[in-house]
Amino acid sequence: MKIGVPKEIKNNESRVGMTPAGVFELTKNNHIVFVQSTAGDGSGFFDEDYRNVGAIIVKSIEEVYSLSEMIIKVKEPIAEEYPQIKPHHILFTYFHFASSEELTVAMLKSKAVCIAYETVEDTDGSLPLLTPMSEVAGRMAIQQGAKYLEKPIKGRGVLLGGVPGVPPGRVLVLGAGVVGVQAAKMAAGLGAHVTILDTNMKRLRYVNDVMPSHVVTEFSSEYNIRQHIKDHDLIIGGVLIKGSKAPKLITREMLKEMRPGTVIVDVAVDQGGCFETTVPTTHENPTYIIDDVIHYCVANMPGAVPYTSTMALTNVTLPYVLLLANLGWENACENDKSLAKGLNIVHGKCVYKEIIDAFDWSENHLVAEI
Repeated sequence: MKIGVPKEIKNNESRVGMTPAGVFELTKNNHIVFVQSTAGDGSGFFDEDYRNVGAIIVKSIEEVYSLSEMIIKVKEPIAEEYPQIKPHHILFTYFHFASSEELTVAMLKSKAVCIAYETVEDTDGSLPLLTPMSEVAGRMAIQQGAKYLEKPIKGRGVLLGGVPGVPPGRVLVLGAGVVGVQAAKMAAGLGAHVTILDTNMKRLRYVNDVMPSHVVTEFSSEYNIRQHIKDHDLIIGGVLIKGSKAPKLITREMLKEMRPGTVIVDVAVDQGGCFETTVPTTHENPTYIIDDVIHYCVANMPGAVPYTSTMALTNVTLPYVLLLANLGWENACENDKSLAKGLNIVHGKCVYKEIIDAFDWSENHLVAEI
């Protein structure tokens, strides 16, 4: 199969869809891999590294799309890429369709096959291709939140770990999934007091077992959230409903209950955000302030640490890429039910129920109906 790895063109996105090690495995299996020149530079992988493992370096993104049958990316295509996507293409990337009707409609009109990393699902309900980026984002949420708590950037002026004689900062984590657990682990490591909320008691029991005593678990309810936002310095939103929009757990009016300089980090921004006031931001302009509350809502947080993120992503995507390349998408999805759950759009039809529900579409939503 002819496989293309374009350069990511989303704002400040330095990751790349495949490492040279991944390309080596593909060429070893007699596939042809086209890599756009400088696509890997931001992650520390250079054209010569790809050439050395058998990739063909091409100059433009247009060449990558025109020469390839399958496109391996990190982030969803943006508007200027839409015209490049044709019916014969298989796109394998993060899409997060439920948060963007414009993107969903564009991919329906392209009639390409769109397989979303974030909905590939193992038999135990875990999301193997989302997990590594959730791990990165959960850890980064604390790193970024701690920075924006500093007074020069309008934060409360709180050191999360405190010092002898001064109590540590307080961190509220909404959601005890992968993001929430990683955020709690990082915050606890800094010495902060952590409260983690979830409605899943099984997850709360797990967190209670593995975390130190200064990480406290509580059942998530609107009442509990309203109580905790009054005295916590940093709030992390890490809730996820597979393939669907995130629920809005903190409303605009609730911001008035927070102390000035509180920082909120919405890791669920790719799925529409779990704060009512969430607006996607970029690494270039990562924050904004509403009611004296600092919002950090960067939609591609792991893009700030592209070497780590690209390595972690290729580790988990490569087996599926090889399966798709070796068997074709239909046989691959027939043979691997986890991969089949990644199918979101197939030749002009939306086949993932949560996306249909997100936009109140009919079950047979076709391009002709748009």
